[in-house]
Amino acid sequence: MKINRYFTIAGNDPLESVEFVKRVSEIKNPDGSIVFRMEDVFVPKNWSQVATDVLAQKYFRKAGVPKLLAKIDEEKVPKWLQRSEADPKLEELPEKDRLTSETDSRQVFHRLAGTWTYWGWKAVYFDTEDDARAFYDEHMYMLTNQFCAPNSPQSFNTGLHWAYGINGPSQGHYYVDYQSAELTKAVDAYTHPQPHACFIQSINDDLVNEGGIMDLWVREARLFKYGSGTGSNFSNLRGGNEPLSGGGKSSGLMSFLRIGDRSAGAIKSGGTTRRAAKMVTLDIDHPDIHEYLNWKVVEEQKVAALVAGSRLLNLHLNNIIKACYQEHPENDRFNKKTNQFLRKAIIEARKAYIPENYIDRVIKLAKLGFKSIEVPVYNEDWNSEAYATVSGQNSNNSVRVNNEFMYAVLNDGDWNLYWRTELKKAAKDNRKPKACKTVRAKELWDDIAYAAWSCADPGVQYDSTINEWHTCSNSGKIRASNPCSEYM
Repeated sequence: MKINRYFTIAGNDPLESVEFVKRVSEIKNPDGSIVFRMEDVFVPKNWSQVATDVLAQKYFRKAGVPKLLAKIDEEKVPKWLQRSEADPKLEELPEKDRLTSETDSRQVFHRLAGTWTYWGWKAVYFDTEDDARAFYDEHMYMLTNQFCAPNSPQSFNTGLHWAYGINGPSQGHYYVDYQSAELTKAVDAYTHPQPHACFIQSINDDLVNEGGIMDLWVREARLFKYGSGTGSNFSNLRGGNEPLSGGGKSSGLMSFLRIGDRSAGAIKSGGTTRRAAKMVTLDIDHPDIHEYLNWKVVEEQKVAALVAGSRLLNLHLNNIIKACYQEHPENDRFNKKTNQFLRKAIIEARKAYIPENYIDRVIKLAKLGFKSIEVPVYNEDWNSEAYATVSGQNSNNSVRVNNEFMYAVLNDGDWNLYWRTELKKAAKDNRKPKACKTVRAKELWDDIAYAAWSCADPGVQYDSTINEWHTCSNSGKIRASNPCSEYM
């Protein structure tokens, strides 16, 4: 490859025209508490504070960066392009002073551009060393000036081994070896890291075997850990109460979606603080479609109940305790009949549906001398404890509709739902499947619209149109999307 220079001059520092400044990056919760703070962050002067915060909070390597680096001699690799690792002199420093984090945007630009150039050099992509240097310089300039930007997994993972010698045990990833062109299992975490953004993964109606339900959670975790996202169509999974081969009944799609949701919520994307990116898709003829459409609607209602209920509980329980101390000491202040203040507070609490056992409990607390009770009050922030308590908050949900369904909506026709096992049997026997339930298509469409209005999910994916526009249809039908849904 011949690489022409557009922004840089051979022999000159590619960043000589860029002024770098020192900034503070700070992110706060709505209540003012600090989520993240980093001082002395070096970025280009023309960068916005948002860009500074994203780089500092998300993409800087936070640990394990050696303070002293040494180049590793490698045959036929120019010295400027050789990879680095911890300098042996590091052992002479106190242990607490040996490792640090990235604090300068140039460190990130260097490890990205340098690694890309190193890989290209090893694969003999460049005609000459000058072309390799031009490739590196041009990328340094473009990254610094925001003319180009890699996806998150690149920023998280690429260059950690080349720039700092950071590595770890194999995580089950694969790469295509540039020499053999063979799919090869990575022997470590960062020599061939996971730099790809989003994936579409299939799932079979099988509990524990490869390609099944529990295996998907493992594969999702592997992607989330290194900053990638993933999407799956869960329509192969049996519906609730669908017969099992052992004679029992299936627990249904939703029970497994809740497990996957909790799994995704427990993993910090890229090992930092970004949420895992997950897309869940379901076909419109699945027997659990109603429960799926209303999943987040109900969970949002739970949040509203937690927020309102916690405030009412806090208010009325404390009013009851205060009422116990509003009578003169010689009166029976804890008696619901003789203490009129207490009686009124109890009546008001019952009107607000405060549970009777809580009312009795706080009166007993007052008898023990307590003058107040602290009830945690929840708020509507999506990062709050209220949202952490309910399910369905770690994925984007979509419903897959085809032209047949849309015509049924337009014509106010019926729509059939099918057991998944029946669909498989019908396909095998080359016959039309028998419906397990029939609903009005228009009512189902109204449910989709109401759910989207209530909680912004589900999105709608037009299956027929997507596959009519399929650019590589010989590879098979497109049934799902990644979280960013570029093809949608």
